[in-house]
Amino acid sequence: MTASAVTASTARAEHAAQSPPRTAASNRAATTWAWALAAVFFALYATLSVHDQQLQRTSGFDLGIFDEAVRAYAHGRLPIVPLKGPNADLLGDHFSPVWATLAPIYRIFPTVYTLLLAQAALMALGAVPLVRWAGREVGLGAGIVVGVGYGMSWGIASAVGFDVHEVAFAVPLLSYTAVALAHRRWHAAVAWALPLLLVKEDLGLTVAAVGLYIAVHGARRVGLATAAIGTLGTWLEMDVLIPAANHGRYGYTSSLAGTLLSPGPAGLVHAALAFVTPETKLNTVLLLLIPTAFLAVRSPLLLLAVPTLAWRFVSTNPVYWGTAYQYSAVLMPIAFAAFVDTLVRLRGTGDRRAATIIRVGLVVSLSASVLYLPSFPLANLGRPSWWRADPRVAAADRVMSLIPDGASVAATNWLVPQLTDRDTVSLFQKSTATARPLPGWVLVDVETTRTFPDPPAVQQATIARLRTEGYRTAAEQDGYLLLHLRA
Repeated sequence: MTASAVTASTARAEHAAQSPPRTAASNRAATTWAWALAAVFFALYATLSVHDQQLQRTSGFDLGIFDEAVRAYAHGRLPIVPLKGPNADLLGDHFSPVWATLAPIYRIFPTVYTLLLAQAALMALGAVPLVRWAGREVGLGAGIVVGVGYGMSWGIASAVGFDVHEVAFAVPLLSYTAVALAHRRWHAAVAWALPLLLVKEDLGLTVAAVGLYIAVHGARRVGLATAAIGTLGTWLEMDVLIPAANHGRYGYTSSLAGTLLSPGPAGLVHAALAFVTPETKLNTVLLLLIPTAFLAVRSPLLLLAVPTLAWRFVSTNPVYWGTAYQYSAVLMPIAFAAFVDTLVRLRGTGDRRAATIIRVGLVVSLSASVLYLPSFPLANLGRPSWWRADPRVAAADRVMSLIPDGASVAATNWLVPQLTDRDTVSLFQKSTATARPLPGWVLVDVETTRTFPDPPAVQQATIARLRTEGYRTAAEQDGYLLLHLRA
């Protein structure tokens, strides 16, 4: 037996000695609760997403984009996304070939709801290993609190409340990776972590962090090899693969360049300050740690969150700094895994003071979960106004029913996801009037205040220009204008 094997075996024995005795019944109960909570949260996430889509509250950027990509994969094509521009390859935006795994399902169920339900399932699945771990080694009550905390966490809620995103695939992978690391199952952790390279280019750095954790805590060769693969993977995707699909460039370099590429000591100071200013960044970190009663900081697993926080905080794009959208979803399984790891370590001491810390930590966690809830999208499920449809939704459906399947359409951003699973859809904007070939149909909501990407005056000018190109009014109702290009 090798020295590393002896070390790992000894560590597992020590871990078992510190943990409370398990019984078959307690294991079954933890597993049952884990899957039950996952089922509940799947139902909540799915309801939130599906209802938003039904009431036309989703958007082309980003739900329509990913629907076009998966639709292309389902028909054996590269993920060409007209919403991003003529012949735009999604792999030239972010390296996310993981979307191709939905292609077989989408071929059977060719609808945008396939993506929404898949995201709900993936996000919910992230709770399973965390609840099982906490339930088995700390107690069933702890497992339930951890499951509720994760399931109601603001990072997951913000992601589910805004369309779909590739990071949904990373959430359960990170959850299973972290649990495997905590149990010193190094090869299992690597197996769960490596697919992150197919989710998004920055996640290779998280794979590298997994490797460094393994190298420091046990299997040095395995860890260093994993760290090298993760680092090389991110470099390869950012510098080779994405530019190859995007006219030789990586489109997000500019948001990092001002911070990371500044020369000399001033540049280093600038980069350091970028991690803590403005206060939005500190608020994000505090909101991440409060649901764990700050106990997560006692676990080395929390270091897995550093790569994601680092690239976000050094970016010059303020959207990345806060709690909105999908950017924090990957942090939730890491934070709660670190929380459970600390609880397990405290429980293993058998100390009375440690038992008090555990109880207080669980109370704080549950309280934070409840207090955060009204500020994030899951709270919409309890608001009567959210369930009521805008009267204009029915009018939009009637107008869209006039567009035949398989047509080329330029549409207002908020109407795009209603069409991408049956038509070739581009975004209605100034360039629509100069596109070649011109889309056969143009659908515009002329009453909306959400006029992304152009202001109302530009949209009106674009409509006027389209009429000179041969478009005629096919329908006009309740602010929805449908134009058709006559042959």
